[in-house]
Amino acid sequence: MVALVVFVIGSGLSFGIAEAREKAKITIKMATLQPRGSTSMKIMEQLANDIRKETNNEVALKFYWGGVQGDENDVIRKIRLKQLHGGAFTGVGLSRIVPAVRVTELPYVFKNRDEVTYVRAKIENTLDKYFEDKGFKVLGWGEVGFVYNFSKVPITSIDVLKKQKCWVWGDDPLANEMYGLLGIKPIPLSFTDVLTSLTSNLIDTAPTTPFGAVAFRWYTKFGYMTEYPVVNGTAGMIVTKDIWDKISPESQIKIMKISKRYNNKLIKTERQENDRCVVLLKKEGIKVVRAKDSQITLDYLMKVGKEARENLVGRLYSKELLDRTLSLLDEYRKTHPNSRFQRIE
Repeated sequence: MVALVVFVIGSGLSFGIAEAREKAKITIKMATLQPRGSTSMKIMEQLANDIRKETNNEVALKFYWGGVQGDENDVIRKIRLKQLHGGAFTGVGLSRIVPAVRVTELPYVFKNRDEVTYVRAKIENTLDKYFEDKGFKVLGWGEVGFVYNFSKVPITSIDVLKKQKCWVWGDDPLANEMYGLLGIKPIPLSFTDVLTSLTSNLIDTAPTTPFGAVAFRWYTKFGYMTEYPVVNGTAGMIVTKDIWDKISPESQIKIMKISKRYNNKLIKTERQENDRCVVLLKKEGIKVVRAKDSQITLDYLMKVGKEARENLVGRLYSKELLDRTLSLLDEYRKTHPNSRFQRIE
C-alpha cells in the first residue's frame, strides 16, 4: 500500500571512469532500486561526475542499480555492516532509520504535487536533524511520485478488495495499519519478489507509481489501477556520517550544492516520467477504476487514512510532527483554495 515505489540502485555501474575512481581519495558506495537505463539514473550519473570533477577527485561515487544489492532492508543491513556507505531510498527504506519520515507519506492526505513541495520544504531541516542523530547525512530529498493501487480485477467495493491477495512491503507499519482498518490481512514480501509473486498468483494487487509499474514490468500482470492516489512516495539520498566526515569541509559544501541542483532536476524528471507512464499504461490496456463506479468513496478512504495516521502517533512520528505537517498543509490550502486531488484522467 504505501511507499513502494522506485528510487534505489543496483548494478555495478560506477559514476566516472574507472581510472578516475581509483585515484579518488574517497569512494562512496551507494545502492538503489532505481532501474538501469532510466532517465533518473542518467541524471544521477551526471551528479556523480560533477562531484568527482568539482572535488578534484577527492570524492567518487559508485552506484549499484536495480536492486542488485537486494531490497532496501538488505541495503540498510549492508550499510550497518560497512559494506555500503549509503543509497537512494524510498520512504519505506528511509523509515528503517528514521520512522518519522513517513509523515510525508500519509495515506489520502497530500492531494497534489504542489502540496507535497510546499510541506516538504518546510520540514526538511527537521528530518535532516533526525537522520544526523542516527548517524546519517541527507544529500537530498526527492520523491518517487504518487502511488496508485494496481489490481488484476476492478476493485469496486470493500468486499471485492477483501477477496484480493494484497501485497505489503515487508512489515511496513503504515501499510499494515491502513489495511488492518480495512479488514484486510496483506501478504508481506520483499520488493524484489513482487513480479514473480504476481506471476505465481501469490499476490494480485500492489500499490506503486505509474513509473514503477512500467519500469519493473508489474503492469504486465495487472488490468486496472485506481483513479486517485493512495500516498505520495518520498525519496531521499543518504550517506553515513562515518564516510561523510572523512570528506574535507570544502568538498562537503560543493557536494551539497551539486546535490541540491540535481535533486531538483530529479524531482522534475520523476514527475515527467510518471506522467509519461500513465499514457503508456493506458496504451497497454490498463483501465482506470473511476470513483463514480466504485462503492469505495474517496471520503471513506480519507476517513480511514485519518484514523490510521492518528493510530501511528508515538510509533512512527510524534504528535507534534504530525500536527505541524497537517498545519502546513492547511496553511497551503488557505492560500490555494482550489487545490484538488491529482487523479488519473
